[in-house]
Amino acid sequence: METTDSSHYENILIALADPMRRELLDLIALRGEATATTLATMVTVSRQAVVKHLTILKGARLVSSNRVGREVRYKVCPQELSSTAEWMANLATDWDRMD
Repeated sequence: METTDSSHYENILIALADPMRRELLDLIALRGEATATTLATMVTVSRQAVVKHLTILKGARLVSSNRVGREVRYKVCPQELSSTAEWMANLATDWDRMD
């Protein structure tokens, strides 16, 4: 497993703790990619709120963005979820050994 600072996992867990951010991740994953404007039409919060949530998701490296003309398109970065799940599994194994 790649060695990563535990604060990185903390950022991912904080990002995933919010139900709206999880919903946005699901919507982006279903579409392959999406803009903040498109996402705002699918959720109950404003476009500004969507952008703030996407900024947090991007900071946790759960999404990446790509500018195409005037649009910024977001895609899910599944490797970060996999890495976090692996870290959690290893942590649980370590804890089990302590019993």
